[in-house]
Amino acid sequence: MWHIHQFTFSPIAENTYLLWNDNNDAVIIDPGCYDNYEKEALKDFIENKGLLPKLLLNTHCHLDHVFGEKFVADTWALVPHIHTNEQQVLRLADAAGKMWGMPFENYSGPLNFIGDGDLINLGSDELKVLYAPGHSPGHVCFYNASQGFVIGGDVLFNGSIGRTDLPGGNFDVLINSIRTQLFTLPDETKVYSGHGPVTTIGKEKMSNPFLV
Repeated sequence: MWHIHQFTFSPIAENTYLLWNDNNDAVIIDPGCYDNYEKEALKDFIENKGLLPKLLLNTHCHLDHVFGEKFVADTWALVPHIHTNEQQVLRLADAAGKMWGMPFENYSGPLNFIGDGDLINLGSDELKVLYAPGHSPGHVCFYNASQGFVIGGDVLFNGSIGRTDLPGGNFDVLINSIRTQLFTLPDETKVYSGHGPVTTIGKEKMSNPFLV
């Protein structure tokens, strides 16, 4: 069984997710911890819970989702898992940080690549990769059917959708991703987004102004 904890990090208020199973093996998704205080907050929580991080996953690689990538990779000897179409986004993340006045030390090591339909297993628990581009070219979501949740990154928000005015963004592609990858999930599925509060597929079908 997955346990989920949400951190909100950086001036951009990005949601970083920590998942762990009943064996205390953990997955870190989209580490957005920016300063040393936030990095220590993530580390202290993990150590106080007695968790052992085994996987580092990214829905996508915009700067606010990788501020803490190098820290997490170095601290727990983890290799990031990203979609191959996010390589360029990750490579340019530090340049984006300088442009936005938020410089940081970017990750530049080896990568593991994941794609649509892949199953990521940690013991008996799994996450299914859903390819959902539009906000960024290689955006993915992580879905668990048995517990009814999806880690959605910046695709679908509570009452909104991901922006599409950044390089590699495309509004029509994003809407198609939402309709074909997320709106096909059960209505009760919880959506843990990259920003803002949790929502459900059913709620967004009924009331999201971009999709009704």
